[in-house]
Amino acid sequence: MQDLIRRTLDVLRAKQVLRRLGVLVSLTVIAIACYILFHLLRTIDVDKVIDALGRGDLRSIGLAALFVAASYFTLTFYDLFALRTVGHPEVPYRVSALAAFTSYSVGHNVGASAFTGGAVRYRIYSSYGLSAVDVTKVCFVAGLTFWLGNAAVLGMGIAYHPEAASAIDQLPPWLNRIVAFAILLALGGYVAWVSLAPRIIGRGPWAVVLPGGGLTLLQIAIGIVDLGFCALAMYMLVPDEPNLGFVVVAVIFVSATLLGFASHSPGGLGVFDAAMLVGLWQMDKEELLAGMLLFRLLYYIVPFVISVILLTLREIILGSRYKRAHQGAAGDAAPDLGMPRSGKYGDTGA
Repeated sequence: MQDLIRRTLDVLRAKQVLRRLGVLVSLTVIAIACYILFHLLRTIDVDKVIDALGRGDLRSIGLAALFVAASYFTLTFYDLFALRTVGHPEVPYRVSALAAFTSYSVGHNVGASAFTGGAVRYRIYSSYGLSAVDVTKVCFVAGLTFWLGNAAVLGMGIAYHPEAASAIDQLPPWLNRIVAFAILLALGGYVAWVSLAPRIIGRGPWAVVLPGGGLTLLQIAIGIVDLGFCALAMYMLVPDEPNLGFVVVAVIFVSATLLGFASHSPGGLGVFDAAMLVGLWQMDKEELLAGMLLFRLLYYIVPFVISVILLTLREIILGSRYKRAHQGAAGDAAPDLGMPRSGKYGDTGA
């Protein structure tokens, strides 16, 4: 069965079916989002949005910022887990934390996070001897952790409150509940599959041994905690009335986030917003839009600015160290070249 799946994927890659299908899905999602936003935002009163921003509750904004910080802290364990999975436990946590934080914040804002985030990771991890193949494996395992967490949160949330998903996909609640149980069943099947025997994906130097059952449950837990903090941050910023409850907001938030990833637009811009506005249609649009703008500021803009500063400082420090090392090497080599080590004209014996 595994060989059949591998051969099928090889054929699809050879004919570029997967790439073309991905582009088609992205364009379709973006087109639908643009159509929805056009109809939803044309009645928006900008002055009301600005007024809602000015009336924002500082306590709620502070809690949202705290939850965003907790989410990014959880993100650091994506890379820590991935490095140990691919056989590089020697990389210190501080390095994996820097790589995870900067790669995710840059990827979230620039878009095409698999490439932009991967480039940032390679720049950092290559200093510790990791090759491009190693970094690709790290990105794969980290991405797997993210998607497993998404599947768990989405499956449990929709199973508990299928009406929340119906607000976005327009499917009847009973069908959404069936989809939710199918997601959870597939997730449980995957855990059982990796528990029965070591599973390897990829070939040659690209081969990755998938985490076993216990470690996969740890992956799922990391993803759930990360998404839980993100959803809590969003929940703190949406209007208080009507109070739909955390689960409803979390299901709609995760669904909107996944649609944003599917579009590959920077930060899910447009797609995420359209899904949130459609899913939370009961709320005042101006106040909801103000909350979403605050969330973008806290979750996207601020971490991106911090990441750019950290990466810039890192490059300056590395450049300074390289310059000092180069100058030291040149000084040590001077006697071998017959050059004087001191004095304006050397030691003339005068």
